[in-house]
Amino acid sequence: MRIAMIEKILSALKTAGVEMYQITETKTESAELFFIRRSLDMQRKKNVCQAEVVVYREFTEGGKRRMGSAAVQVQDSLSWEQMEEMFRDALYAAGFVKNEYYELYGSQKENVPGSIKASDLEGRTLAEIAHCFTEALYAEDIETDVFLNSAEIFASTKACRIINSRGVDVSYRKSKIEGEFVVQCTAGQDVETYQDFAYEDMDTNALRRKVRETMEMTRARAEAVSAPPAGTYRVILRGACVETILSYYVDRSNSSMVYQKYSSFRTGCDVQGTDVEKDRINLTLKATVPYSMEGIPMRDRELVKDGKLQLIHGGNRFAYYLQIEPTGNYRGYRAPAGTVSLDEMRSEPYLEVLNFSDFQMDSFDGHFGGEIRLAFLYDGEKKIPVTGGSINGNILEAQKSLVFSSEMQVEKNFEGPLAVCLENINVAGNSKK
Repeated sequence: MRIAMIEKILSALKTAGVEMYQITETKTESAELFFIRRSLDMQRKKNVCQAEVVVYREFTEGGKRRMGSAAVQVQDSLSWEQMEEMFRDALYAAGFVKNEYYELYGSQKENVPGSIKASDLEGRTLAEIAHCFTEALYAEDIETDVFLNSAEIFASTKACRIINSRGVDVSYRKSKIEGEFVVQCTAGQDVETYQDFAYEDMDTNALRRKVRETMEMTRARAEAVSAPPAGTYRVILRGACVETILSYYVDRSNSSMVYQKYSSFRTGCDVQGTDVEKDRINLTLKATVPYSMEGIPMRDRELVKDGKLQLIHGGNRFAYYLQIEPTGNYRGYRAPAGTVSLDEMRSEPYLEVLNFSDFQMDSFDGHFGGEIRLAFLYDGEKKIPVTGGSINGNILEAQKSLVFSSEMQVEKNFEGPLAVCLENINVAGNSKK
């Protein structure tokens, strides 16, 4: 009879002399489809069982208690002897990691996960899920000059079990659909736009909208021939850029940033400043799984209310240092809709950026920016597509005049306004003549 992977790991840990540990076992079943144009080029199924084992070691150095750790990846195919050797090596390596002492998260009977919305992916086969999203993906592929060049679709179900040496033993299952596609336009310039997607519900209409919008974006990109004039603009950011802008407040309120003094955020502080002229920021951390990777029960938590911080959040280690409740590390968050529509935002001159090569936010100093792949420039009379140049701003200046759209977007890890308007943003582009 085959010994279960967890049992083999626990036995090898004991023999290796490991007293403190955390095991995260994942069993992933997936159906994967690969397309070239409309033709299915390859399909495959996977059934993988693996685990991450973190070995901890407490020791004293210079009269101070220390806690070291080392992580190893364990495959189901490894023998007991191989595991035991890996864990002995990890225990030795953990002695060179000299973190301040902290206790592992311990099982607490009163800590139960909050209510996580049931996904309608559950109860469906992976083949059925993949088929439905394939149909949605190609439903909008009806043009001749702009089309889907290639696509990949992955439907998966993950069973996760988390065990540690302090009594944690929790598990959950999670299904998702994700993938990517490339849209090509051959009219005018021959250009391509890469797009990815991820959903935790059977929201096939959302994928159809994304494909349609990407095709329109790619056609406009083929028509764009020059960068906008250099200058200062009202900038409208769309889609994932809104999530990136708001990530500043999520990152800065993380316990690791606060404890290491990279962030001055404190519960109750006004994270948006005191001279706000437009919309106040409201954010809620969204639990996407019932337990964190440390086994901490997850639930939705209000993070920012009318610009004021309600919570310092994060994993067990830095919560222990700060003597606050560990919340677990969140992957998702949401923000409410604004009161101004996109059409109202466009009533004055603007630069609306639809696609960047890579839009980034620096959570340490608040700088954000990216190289423009496609934007629309409206000067009060005409709207033209532009490409090239870049934007550069700082959230510490921009946050006082943020305006969020009344239209919403829903992605795997973010639910919030579709667009945000920022004032007086520097744009590097063509030199004015």
